[in-house]
Amino acid sequence: MRNQKKQNLIQLILVIGIIVLANFISSFVFTRVDLTADKRYTLSESSKKLVSNLKDVVYVKVYLEGDFPAGFTRLRNATKELLDELRLHSKGNLEYEFIDPSANPDSKERNSLYRQLVEKGLQPTNLEETSKEGSSQKIIFPGAIISFSNQEIPVQLLKDQLGTAPAQMLNNSIQNLEYEITSSIHKVTNPYRPTIGFLEGNGELSAREVEDLSNSLKSTYEIKRIRIDGKLGVLNECRALIIAKPDSALNEKDKFIIDQFIMHGGKVVWLIDQMQVTMDSLSTRGETIALARSLNLDDMLFRYGVRINYDLLLDLQSAPIPVVTGMIGNQPRQQLRPWFYFPVLTPSSTQVIVNNLNSIKTQFVSSMDTITSQGITKTVLLSTSRYTRVQTAPVRVSLGIMQLKPEPRQFNQHDIPVAVLLEGDFQSLYKNRVPPSISQDSLIDFKQQSKKPTKMVVVSDGDIIRNDFSKGRALALGFDKYTSTTFGNKDFMQNVIDFLCDDSGIMTVRSKEFKLRMLDPAVIESQSSTLQIVNCTIPVAAIMLFGIFKFYRRKRKYSRT
Repeated sequence: MRNQKKQNLIQLILVIGIIVLANFISSFVFTRVDLTADKRYTLSESSKKLVSNLKDVVYVKVYLEGDFPAGFTRLRNATKELLDELRLHSKGNLEYEFIDPSANPDSKERNSLYRQLVEKGLQPTNLEETSKEGSSQKIIFPGAIISFSNQEIPVQLLKDQLGTAPAQMLNNSIQNLEYEITSSIHKVTNPYRPTIGFLEGNGELSAREVEDLSNSLKSTYEIKRIRIDGKLGVLNECRALIIAKPDSALNEKDKFIIDQFIMHGGKVVWLIDQMQVTMDSLSTRGETIALARSLNLDDMLFRYGVRINYDLLLDLQSAPIPVVTGMIGNQPRQQLRPWFYFPVLTPSSTQVIVNNLNSIKTQFVSSMDTITSQGITKTVLLSTSRYTRVQTAPVRVSLGIMQLKPEPRQFNQHDIPVAVLLEGDFQSLYKNRVPPSISQDSLIDFKQQSKKPTKMVVVSDGDIIRNDFSKGRALALGFDKYTSTTFGNKDFMQNVIDFLCDDSGIMTVRSKEFKLRMLDPAVIESQSSTLQIVNCTIPVAAIMLFGIFKFYRRKRKYSRT
């Protein structure tokens, strides 16, 4: 009996020693086993490869420290766990720290830090804290600054999504953490900067009108304004070409050069307004006629697999604009009313470009059809809501429509495509159409079919890329100055460019999907007492039954001996 007690004591000491040793080792070495069904804690191979090949230290400052509600604490913990996992594979070349920007008691220095973070590109979020003394506002910055060498890049960790419940929004933000952080590390450490060209010469949006997007892309790409003017090879240095809202027809020679750019593997973003109408044309009389715009691109896009129709879409899910509804004294009274010609598109596709993306604001958008084209895969990225109306050209556009109550039966169409991704081996528009002097010229290097699979994105709205202005300064792309809402236009365009130009495979990380297993509020409210009793009694009862079973088993064992 004495030997048995001695043996039990030794076993107890060994177990305690192993536990202490394991905790000591775990304080220096980070590892974990992912037992989740959706593998949410497993890094993708592209992320592991990226951080394992870092040549110098990447430093991450995360501004998610302090007392937060449970949801933000979960985001903070998920960020730390991800950074620990990345650091494990980085061979010592990834370091991070968490900072509370509100910790400084000096209000002047604290506000100065707030301004610096905003200037660097981080967007603040106001939290309302409630206590016995009352409620107060707290500013937090759910983001990070990633530094490498002399470069910095901001990362917004909390992704806003219009019409999404806070729990789902936080879940989507956590779901995108790996992509947001690893893609930013890739951008700040990659010495090679592909060239993105903005086409000029046919009334496209000016450099000022795309200033905000251009500034955002400059951290990763070289931005260049390009006029073709019939010059062969002018697009050779471009990885991708953006054609943003031309208002006049392209000539055949320029079209030929763009076509051959695609045949040699180039990527194109087509942002096309098929209808000629602007808000400026409505400002004087309150109405105008939208006419079809001849851009000489229909045959080209048709060959590649898509057609933009000559019509305008009205959507009940739309952005508001101010409209005069009466007079107060001698001053006009304005109210915000939904302007059905400005559809707000909520992405429903899980394609990596738009997965978990915020709603996107459009202006005077047209419908699109996909055309059967051999070897081309077509993916609808953006489409209208369930309540859409189509008006075929010519269209009378009047502000007076906002004074009338919309008839739901008139908005009887739904899910009309307005942005499509095309991937595959494209056929040249000029196949079997050019003379031998061109097709056999080695300097021209004419290709009848793309020599390798390539991609393009077609959007039936040129203004999706245009930023507004305030006091002469460019506003953030997607920011609505009437509602102070930031739509997902910039993220959409950045994702489009990254997807077209991505050779690292990092964009595939955006396809990760975490299932949010929410409790049913109605069931909780109606059966709260039952659920509390079950959750409190069953674990205790299970432990007691196990203890009783163990006791009688030991008693039976030793009574025989």
